Amino acid sequence: MVEFVEALTVILAVGTVRGWRGALSGAGAALAVLLVLVAVLGPALGAVPLGWIQLGVGALLLLFGMRWLRKASLRAAGIIPLHDEAAAFAKETERLRGHGEMGAGFDRVGFAAAFQITMLEGIEVVFIVIAIGAGRAGLLAPACLGAVAALAVVIALGVAVHRPLAQIPENTLKFVVGVLLSAFGAFWFGEGLGVAWPGDDWAILALIAGFALVALVTTRLSRAAPERMRISA
Repeated sequence: MVEFVEALTVILAVGTVRGWRGALSGAGAALAVLLVLVAVLGPALGAVPLGWIQLGVGALLLLFGMRWLRKASLRAAGIIPLHDEAAAFAKETERLRGHGEMGAGFDRVGFAAAFQITMLEGIEVVFIVIAIGAGRAGLLAPACLGAVAALAVVIALGVAVHRPLAQIPENTLKFVVGVLLSAFGAFWFGEGLGVAWPGDDWAILALIAGFALVALVTTRLSRAAPERMRISA
């Protein structure tokens, strides 16, 4: 949801300024490439020993999760500014207008802009889907279904509101997703190392609670940070 909302902001800007043909065709082409990546890379992981997969998957999810969690905590604390989809929409619109008027033929600028942002945000989604799918047997299909469901929701919202999705609390989404990815990453990385988690899979709930608690505490402490530590927009 988080990555698709960010991509939709740029696609809406491209469609508004350059026309919807280039915007939608660019986004569609990028989605096709991303689907091929999932189809090729997902089954190929079956030939890799499970322990290696768990180590790689755990490290990947932990890195993604901690990065999102760090940014969400710093934004919630006011250390770095909140991500503003409305401002991003305005900035992208102005940039696209700088390319001049669209010709009568196919708009390569609009196609390239929509393709680039969809690929950029979608690659991160693909890595997460493949990582979750590789963690346990039978998880790839539910992971793909979750990503497709998120995409469908964002597309429906984009069609309905036809403007930046500024009302979606993106920082809250990133905080929650960061906690979940970090917890699953730590769990699978531990399994890859041979750690015997107390309660087996139930240990994930404890990890989720632990990461959430630490993130909330550090966010509160960061709010009290000296003014010189704060980064202006």
